Amino acid sequence: MKIESITLHHIDMPLVAPFETSFGRETHRPCILVEMRADGRTGWGECVAGAGPWYAYETIGTAWHIIGEFLAPMLIDQDIDSPEAIVERFAHVRGHPMARAAVEAAFWDIFAQVHGVSLARLIGATRQRVSVGVSVGIEPTLAAQLERIAQFVEAGYARIKLKIKPGWDVTVVRAVRDRWPDIALQVDANSAYTLADAPVFRELDEMNLLLIEQPLHHEDIVDHARLQAQLRTPICLDESIHSPEHARWALDIDACRVINIKIGRVGGLTAARQIHDLCADRGVPVWCGGMLETNVGRAVNLALAALPNFTLPGDISASARYYHHDIATPDFVLNDDSTITVPDIPGTGVVVLPERLRVVQVREMTIGKG
Repeated sequence: MKIESITLHHIDMPLVAPFETSFGRETHRPCILVEMRADGRTGWGECVAGAGPWYAYETIGTAWHIIGEFLAPMLIDQDIDSPEAIVERFAHVRGHPMARAAVEAAFWDIFAQVHGVSLARLIGATRQRVSVGVSVGIEPTLAAQLERIAQFVEAGYARIKLKIKPGWDVTVVRAVRDRWPDIALQVDANSAYTLADAPVFRELDEMNLLLIEQPLHHEDIVDHARLQAQLRTPICLDESIHSPEHARWALDIDACRVINIKIGRVGGLTAARQIHDLCADRGVPVWCGGMLETNVGRAVNLALAALPNFTLPGDISASARYYHHDIATPDFVLNDDSTITVPDIPGTGVVVLPERLRVVQVREMTIGKG
């Protein structure tokens, strides 16, 4: 297939409700949508880089620059026969996994359309429905926190992920566990602690959690191994896993017993599948993390999470969890069993609506014929 053009759409989406982590509080989510045209077809990918370098060093600005100045020009007017060929062309680009992942996702969409199958089927998915939970941000008070969780439990989410930070951890988690003693519960620290905080995690270790996600430094695996040795609860690594190599290094030293796979963080769907396969071979469960995606990114996450070793609920959630009006259709809804149905039409299964895109678009740039 010859790639004719790549158009970048910088959009800014208001959230249904503010979302707070140890990084700060968000009321809007900016992102870049990548629109790729090849052989008369259009594919879409989503870049999950944020407004600032808080979760990762990539931002909207860096991704716009890297895709527009480097990645897209490598592909325009080139015959690309597989997603792996794109990975090979980007092999000498150091870093910028979110930018690379967005471009690769747009090609995966076209590639699945050409083959007349859904993306999920194309990559080897084994499920028609994916088990999901919901990520709950930090609220101003404990009462507000419990009320927010209650809303999601009543909506049908069977697994809750609670954001924590120093000073907002043991007491809050204990209150949640006391109110919902049997619900599947996990916590996410987003790298807010150090090994000196091990006593906090030993207390959390008594609360029957599914896992403790990324408690220590965002690039660390060594201290995580030391902490994991003190706990029964599995540590799950997120920010520390940037590639299949990072996953292998972490597993080799028992730095974690679960891995959260985010397509943007690891550099694309190809790398995400490799991490899935590695963990399956090692007997280590994985789950799919979320980055407040629109339906474009959510559809790709669902395809990935339908692979067989995604045995823990993902942070994919229904479309209405974050946005009143998404820029792509159809919306994803929560089934009665806390699952979301995986699209089963050619491509990713969603269609971007131009009229909605225009409302939230900040800027646009086309590389190629347009």
